[in-house]
Amino acid sequence: MKARVCAMNPGLAVLLWACAAQLMAAEVYPTVRVRDIPEGLKMVWRQTKPEMTANSRCAAAFDNHSDIEKMSLQCSVHIKMAAEGARRAMRYCEEKRQELKIKEPCRLVVE
Repeated sequence: MKARVCAMNPGLAVLLWACAAQLMAAEVYPTVRVRDIPEGLKMVWRQTKPEMTANSRCAAAFDNHSDIEKMSLQCSVHIKMAAEGARRAMRYCEEKRQELKIKEPCRLVVE
């Protein structure tokens, strides 16, 4: 039955294939809500947010909410594709996490 639907509507088949390809190619990163990040990182988030577009992404790493020496928020702001923004933010965050010796992993910040 599925083959008949796709054969009868080739446009639908192309659309379904494109959606499936995007889902398979999408990388899944751990996330953290803005409300759950330390106050120091929230201040940086609030300062960066006006510059961000729909495709901008930020990643945060922190060991606890009190040690400001062990927290980082790295963003990819001026980017054309959301997936690339996420990859870059995670890469920038991972570099900073290693530099600061933060034990917890980087996570994408979501609202």
